Formats: sequence, C-alpha cells, structure tokens
Amino acid sequence: MSAGDQKNGGDKPGDTVPVAEVWPEVERAECLARGAALKWASGVFCRPEHLERLSQYRKRESQRTASIHTRLKSMVQSYLEGVGWGLEQLQEARVELREVSHTLKKAGLEFNQNANGVKPLERLREVSVNHRQLLAAVSNLPRLYSVHSLVLETERLVESRRLLEAHARLMDLERWQDDILWQLHGAAGTAGSAISSEDKELVAKYFSGVGQLVDALGKELWAVVSSALALARQNPTPFVSAVRIVEREEALDQALLEDRGGTRSNSRPLPPGRPRCWRACFFKVLEEAVSARFRSVSYLHTRGPGLAGHLSALQHATMADLATVRHLLEHCVPSHYRLTGAYLRASHRCLQAHLAQVSSWDLESGEIFAVLNWVLHIYNSPDMMGHPELVTEMEKEELGPLISAEGLEQLQGKYVQSVRKSVSEWMHKALQVELQDWQRDQEPDTDHQGFYQTSLPTIITQMLEENARVALMIGESLRDQTIQMGLYEMENLLNRFREALVEFGKERRRAPSNDKNKFYLHYLLASISNCIILKKSTESLQQQQSSRSAGQFSRTPSNPLAALDRAVRRACRLVMDQLLLDLQPLLPGLLTRPWLVQGDPTPKLCHVLERHLELYGRVRPPCRQRLQEEAQWLMVVEYVRALMQKRLVCRSADERRQLAQQMAQDDQLFREILHSLEGDGSAPEVNPLALLPVLADFIRLKDPTMLTLEVSGLAAKYPDISEEHVSVLLDIRGDVSRDIRGAVLDLLEQSAPPLPAGYRPIFTDILVPPSTMAFCLPTAKCA
Repeated sequence: MSAGDQKNGGDKPGDTVPVAEVWPEVERAECLARGAALKWASGVFCRPEHLERLSQYRKRESQRTASIHTRLKSMVQSYLEGVGWGLEQLQEARVELREVSHTLKKAGLEFNQNANGVKPLERLREVSVNHRQLLAAVSNLPRLYSVHSLVLETERLVESRRLLEAHARLMDLERWQDDILWQLHGAAGTAGSAISSEDKELVAKYFSGVGQLVDALGKELWAVVSSALALARQNPTPFVSAVRIVEREEALDQALLEDRGGTRSNSRPLPPGRPRCWRACFFKVLEEAVSARFRSVSYLHTRGPGLAGHLSALQHATMADLATVRHLLEHCVPSHYRLTGAYLRASHRCLQAHLAQVSSWDLESGEIFAVLNWVLHIYNSPDMMGHPELVTEMEKEELGPLISAEGLEQLQGKYVQSVRKSVSEWMHKALQVELQDWQRDQEPDTDHQGFYQTSLPTIITQMLEENARVALMIGESLRDQTIQMGLYEMENLLNRFREALVEFGKERRRAPSNDKNKFYLHYLLASISNCIILKKSTESLQQQQSSRSAGQFSRTPSNPLAALDRAVRRACRLVMDQLLLDLQPLLPGLLTRPWLVQGDPTPKLCHVLERHLELYGRVRPPCRQRLQEEAQWLMVVEYVRALMQKRLVCRSADERRQLAQQMAQDDQLFREILHSLEGDGSAPEVNPLALLPVLADFIRLKDPTMLTLEVSGLAAKYPDISEEHVSVLLDIRGDVSRDIRGAVLDLLEQSAPPLPAGYRPIFTDILVPPSTMAFCLPTAKCA
C-alpha cells in the first residue's frame, strides 16, 4: 500500500462508509425505483413474445440515463462556480472591514487628544452668553419703558374704532413680547436648559395688557362683523378694516405655523394665544348674526293666521340681506371668502332650525299648508333661492332640503289628520242639517232639471274637491292622501246616512198618518238623488287619485261606492215599502166578486201607482228607472198574490170568461200608466206585466184537456212557478177533474227546469195559503 493510500485510510471495501448510512434517503429511493422498474417490466413483458423488444427498451433507457447524468453534471458544475464566486466576495469584504476598523481607531485617539484642549474655552463661552444677555437687555430697555404707554394708546384707538391703527400698535407689542421670549429661549438654549417658569411669568405679567388688548380688539371686530349688513348700507369702511385685520392675523398664524412645522433646530416656539384662527371666527360670528336675526322675531306673532305673514316676512328679509351681501359686502372681502355662499349656508341652517321648531308646534291645517307651500315651492322658486344669481351658489354649497323627507312626511300626515278632523266635523253638521230638512213641512228643493235634492251633496262635494285642489298645490302625494282621507270619511258619512234612513223609515211606520212626515216619500227620493250626485263626485275623486297611493291613508282601503250602493238600496226599499203601504188598503178588494162586477179597486190602485211614478220622475237616472221597474214588479207581484188568495173561484164558463176579461182590462190600465217606461227605453228585459195576460188565458181556456200544454208553456216562461201555484190556478178555474189535475201536476214535477241566469223570480216571493181540505182518502191522489 502506498503512502497516499495509508494517509487516506486505504481504498479497501471494509474501510469505506456505506452511502446508505450517510444518506438513508438514497436507499429508500433506490428501493422505490427498483419496485417501479419491476412493476413496469412485469406489465411490458407479460408474454414471451414481448421479449423480442427487450433490446429496444434497453437502448431507450440507456439514452435516458445518459441524458439525466449529463444534466446532473451540468447543474453541479454551475453550483460549484457560484460557491467559488461567493467565497471571493467574502474575502474582499473581510479586507475592507479590516481597513475601516483601523481608521475608526485612529479617529478615536485624535478625539481624546482634542477633548482636553476644549476645556479652557468653557469660561469664554459663559462670558459670551452674559454679554449677549446684557446687550439684549440694553437694546430692549426703550421698548420696555414704552410698553405701558403704547398699551394705553392702543386702548384709545380700539375705543374710537380706529381698528387698523390699533392693530398695528398691537402687532408691535406682540413682536416685542415675542422677541424677548425668543432671546430668553436662546439664552437658555445656549446654557443647555429651558426657559424658567419665573421668566415666563415675569414676561406674561409685564405684557398682560397685550392679552387684554387682543380681547378688546376682537370684541370690536366681531361687533363690526355682526352689524355688517347695516354698515354696508351706510359706511362699509369699518367692515373693510375688520376684514383686513382678520387677513393679517390669518397670515401671521400661517407663517408661524409653517416656521414651527419645519425641521430647523432654531425654530421659534408659538407665542401665547397663537394661532388665533380669526377667519374661522369671522364666519362663526357671521352665522351667529344671521341666527340672531331669526331669534329677534317674536314667536307670539307667528302662531295662527300670522304664520303665513311671518314666512313671507322671512322671505323678503332673507332676500334683502342676500342682495346686500351679494352687491355690497362681497366686494369688501377677498374672493376666496365666497361670502354669499357663507351667508347662504348660515341662512339655510337657521331656517332649518326655525322650521323644525315651527313644525313641532300644534299646527292647524292652514298653518301646515303655509309651511309646506313655503318649503316646497316658495323657497326654491325664482323669487327666493331659485333666483338666477343664486342658483350657482346653491349648487356649489349642496345645502340639502329645509325639512327632511321624514319631516315632510310627518307634516303631511299632520295636515291630513287636521283636515280629516275638520272634514268629519263638517260632514256631521251637514248630516244634522239634512236630518232637520227631512222634517220640513215642504217639498225638497229641485235643481235646474227638476230633480229633488238637498244641500248635503253640494256641501260634501265642494268640501272634498276644495281640499283636493288645495292639497294639489303642495303636491300629488298630499293630494292623493287627502282624497283617500275624504273617501274614507265619506264612507263613514254614508254609513251614518244609511242608519238615518233606517230610523226615518221606522219613525214613518210608527206614525204613518203623522202630518209631520207628510213629505216622507219626497225626501226619500231626494236622498236617492243625493247619493247619485255623491257617486259622481266619488268617481271623479278616484280618477284624480294616483293608483300607487290608494290605501295609504288607512290599512283597509275605503270603498265609498259600496256604501253608496247600500244607502241607495235601503232608500229604494223604503220607497217600495211606502208604495206598498199606500196600496195596502186597496189590495183586499182586488180579485173579489165585487171587483168582478164593478171593477173596483183597480182604478184607485192605478191612481196611487201613477202618483208614485210621477214622483219617481224627480229622481236622477238611473235610479229613476230602477224605481219605476221596482214599482212595476211590486204591482204585478201583489196582483198575483191577491189571485193566489182564491178570493174568487169560478163556478161556470161564463165566470171564467168574465174573470179573464177583467184581468185583461186591469192589465191594459197598468200598461197605460207604465207606458212611459217603454217610451224612454227603460222597460225591463222581462216585463212582469206579460204575466197577467198569460194567467188570463189560462183561466179563459175552454177545453180543460189542453191545460197540460198550457201549464207546460207557463212553466217554460216562468220556471219559478211551483205545483202549489198551479194547483191554486186550477182551483180558481173550478172545472178541472182529478185526473187532469194529477196529469198536470205530474208533468210540472217532471219538467221542472232550472232557473236561467239573470232570471228574476216572480212566484218565489208569492206564498200560497194552506189548503182548507179537511180530509183526504189515502188511496186517492191528493191534489
């Protein structure tokens, strides 16, 4: 073994440290690689014939391995070159650090040598400081002796409002005070300490009059600024002087702040009372002056009807002040003041506070209207803040609304509630007047068309339309809320009106012959006409109302049209009840043997009916036609009801012919009276009078065997006719055998058709009296 081999421990395998012990990851990586290779080989060479391509796979893997080794060698080489360059840089830095350390040691030695030579100069420095202090004291003695006299002179100038001269003297005094403090500060800084509190108190006490002068001058300045509007019209010189002083002070504040804000070590400290910020105080005093003009107004004269005048006075005063500011004061201040905009801001804020206070009062509807109209229309109109010369300033300031959206909504709500209270009271009074009119001993008034009416609909309509018109002057939203409120109150009124009609009818039934109710029917008809007028007014108001605001006033939307319909139906029912009451004494004589012989009481019935129909002509359409139709139905129903009472049973064919002839004559009388209904096109679709000829033909029929066919036609025209009604008709004829009766009733039972849509029953309201038959054989068919 050579010497080199012995030195390195030899190359024997037993002397080499295994790679796996140094890097265990290598062994794990090798195992994984072997496993992956075996898995790959087992998949590729799963069959013997696949071994033919073994040489190709071996060549490809050899090329891949050689490529990987080449890349690894290249990467390792680049890392080694980088490590070598880093070592060279570290060696150069080590040499430079050694040179710097040597230089610093030499400088430290020289400093220690020079420190011993400076100590003898300390005495010279103390003498120099004392000399400077004595020199400052000698130079300031004349100023110090003249401080008191200068203070007195400045006070006289302030009292005489010679503000510019007073401010010049004050600036001299402040400059002297500042110089002395600076000299003391410089002396203390040289001595290595701060100014003592005794020195500060001594200077402050000696110059105490300066602070009082500042306060007095400021007081006079703000008094001038407060009265700027009055001075501008008389003598603007004091105001101009005040503005110049404010600008001087602002410039001084700015210069001192810039000097103190620097990084220089010799910057002066701020003098006492600085910065004064008199420009900000100028605008604050201006705003307080504007506010004082509003506070000077007596609120006692702004309540009630005087509120509109107060707002008008505010408008004129504000515009006059703005004109003074814009045309006079604006030229007395620098352009960057934008005095008009500042006055606009101050006035706007004061108006906001003032109107907030006014809105908190318990205002009536007229007062709320005045406030809303002033805020929404007058304030931004060309007569006020919408003036062409002020529009630009208003846009720049972005002042916002006088009253917030929530405040406006609350005001509008208070307005609607106030108007509602007034409307409710007026409607109650109008209803009371209406009830009193019902007791008058004369007919109701008529309009130019001859229709009955009272004052109720005129009062209600004018009141609601006037409230809607006034609310529209504020805006559509308030108009819609007012209309909704009016409709709600009208619904309440109509409900009370309907109750009054019911009570009116009860009173009439209790005393039908009372002369006090002589014009009962006339006022019922007038009430119907009134409802028709109110319906037209309601529809007009609903058309004006925006659809988006319907139902805003109350949780349940008002429905006055339904209340109107209920009131009209109740009034019409009472009118029909009165007609029936007038007919009632004559109905028992109808369809009796005296009637068959003499024809009474049909002419009297026609006279009563004619009188009622004539009165119905005083009712406005369409209720006039409705009443006439209802009267026609009532007359026919009562006529048929009298027939069903079987007061007359025919004993012979001659009596049947005479009965049918008399019924036809009655039908002709009724048709002559009701001819006007057909003439004006208001006849009903199903004419009830057509029933009387049919019944007359039924009784006149000579051949009883034809009754089956006749009943079939009768049931087809009037499907509500029952077996009881047909049985009564057969009884009245008096010649129907039991077999024919049974056949007719069986046919009617089998062919009972359903009631068609829109059909108005006649026989349903007519009750048949119970049969008087005392006994019926159980084996025979009961008729």
